[in-house]
Amino acid sequence: MIGYHKPDAGDLAAFECILPGRVLTSGPMMDDYSHDEMTEYGRFPPDAVLLCETTDEVSRVLRYCDTHGIAVTPRGAGTGLCGGCVAIYGGVVLSTERMKKIFDVDTDNMTLTLEPGVLLMEIPDILEGTGLFYPPDPGEKSATIGGNVMTNAGGMRAVRYGVTRDYVLGAELVLADGSILTLGGKIAKNASGYSLIHLLIGSEGTLGVLTRLTVRLIPCPAENVSILVPFPDLQTSVQAVPFILKRGELTCVECMEKGVIEDAETYLGKPFPNKNADAFLLVRLDGPSREALDQSLANLTELLLSLGALDVLLADTEERKASVWDARGAFLEAINGSTPSMDECDVVVPRNRIASLIEKSARIGREYGLRIRSFGHAGDGNLHVYACKDDLPDDEWERRRSAVMDALYEEARLLGGQVSGEHGIGHAKAAYLRASADPKQMALMRGIKAAFDPNGILNPGKVLE
Repeated sequence: MIGYHKPDAGDLAAFECILPGRVLTSGPMMDDYSHDEMTEYGRFPPDAVLLCETTDEVSRVLRYCDTHGIAVTPRGAGTGLCGGCVAIYGGVVLSTERMKKIFDVDTDNMTLTLEPGVLLMEIPDILEGTGLFYPPDPGEKSATIGGNVMTNAGGMRAVRYGVTRDYVLGAELVLADGSILTLGGKIAKNASGYSLIHLLIGSEGTLGVLTRLTVRLIPCPAENVSILVPFPDLQTSVQAVPFILKRGELTCVECMEKGVIEDAETYLGKPFPNKNADAFLLVRLDGPSREALDQSLANLTELLLSLGALDVLLADTEERKASVWDARGAFLEAINGSTPSMDECDVVVPRNRIASLIEKSARIGREYGLRIRSFGHAGDGNLHVYACKDDLPDDEWERRRSAVMDALYEEARLLGGQVSGEHGIGHAKAAYLRASADPKQMALMRGIKAAFDPNGILNPGKVLE
């Protein structure tokens, strides 16, 4: 659809009939819905925010908007980093943040069925006492599970357990015309035709609105232990990663540089256990018993020291684990707090190329005179590179920022990588996707979009445009 109808008084009245008292058009909260966590990508105020609470309400809203040509931007908690949940064409934001029902914790089938507005941080409490857990572990725990599904979120445990896509078994989806689809269920496998559910995962709200989910659970590991491994430099640390991954027991392998740790110390107001090196790996192992982990740790320690590690520091108590993982979890907020503005590159490359990407990102930062902060999931090749504005004038920042991002994405492409490892495309990275993807691939994706949403009302301007 080339143009969209701007909701008028009659449209707002119709929405109010569907959602009495839950149609926002003004007030201090409206600004919150105009952006996500990466405000660098601009503010786009919607004409209205619709706070849906049931599948039927979502269906009625979408049917009305499809008929009247109103753009709809689905939104969860708004914690994204690519402008994926902002209304760049106006219209309405359809929020699922109030859809928080827990339908079923099925310990026999090891599944959890819930609505998309449940926060990731709430799931451990829901599963307490069951002996089961939900493995995907994105860093932003205040994100909704619906948002995680729509971006195929990854996280720190992906090395061992995989990403969100690996755990979604069933979904209820409302299409643009208000039709309701039920996909999958509690079944462990499915070869019944095209896998529409896997098209939905990672689609960023461009194909439909998720209203119910069934996810797979697994047994909690009996024991876990973490180690902090200092290295003389970031390059040496990530070069060790392909070798240690062959051990097989690793759950998380995170890389970080000293500058990011210092930002986190300032942000959290508490010291990091060790800063006597320029770079660190943070590694977690899960196992059936402490005895089994002790042998794995001994073998891993010997290997790490042979690969250039300066030491191997054990974090085996809850206090010690918290001291390192709390810092790791705060990296994004810490970098953001250290600069007036920033931009992020969320590329993923083959694991044996991540050292090259780190080296090239540092060189690019020096070339363009921007402070670069890097950290990420070394175990799966997903690096987060942040360019910081600091005290640069706005026009100079924009020029350098754009040049740095262009250079970083080009380097990732040359290394056999992809535009996004886990944060999605939104509107901010759409041009990089078009530049890197095969034209036939883009044409197929546009065809899928047209099949699900013929009038193009769902999250326009995202992913493909």
